[in-house]
Amino acid sequence: MIARIRKSIDEKDRGFTLIELLVVMIIIGILAAIAIPVFLNQRKKAAETSAKSDATNISKDIAAAFVDNPNAALDLSIANGANATGTATITATITMGTETTSVKVGPGNTVTLAPATGATSTTYCVTVTPAEAGASAWSAGGNGIKKGTTC
Repeated sequence: MIARIRKSIDEKDRGFTLIELLVVMIIIGILAAIAIPVFLNQRKKAAETSAKSDATNISKDIAAAFVDNPNAALDLSIANGANATGTATITATITMGTETTSVKVGPGNTVTLAPATGATSTTYCVTVTPAEAGASAWSAGGNGIKKGTTC
């Protein structure tokens, strides 16, 4: 009897049971279900951050131009007119009196400048919309920067 038990123990296959494998697969599935949406959301956050940065940079240069030339008319232009979308880096040009400033804009962002000419330190509005689907636009004007398309 003892010899039979000993032989059974010696010949027993070693390995994982089906239950153990199923538990591991379920855990991996749960982790993937949590991680994939988080990773996909990072692209949207990066696009929004790029838009916010572009709007802030353009707004800061406009504010600096108003400090240097408080009575001059503001003339905003970007690429080929008031709206431009960059597949490569594009440049916004701000002209006030004799001062001209250029600001690089991130690739894929659409920049809208309103009004394009004759704006004052409180009436200008720069809106930067990222190309990423679902990402929010950022607007900057005389009253600061905020999420959305209105200043």
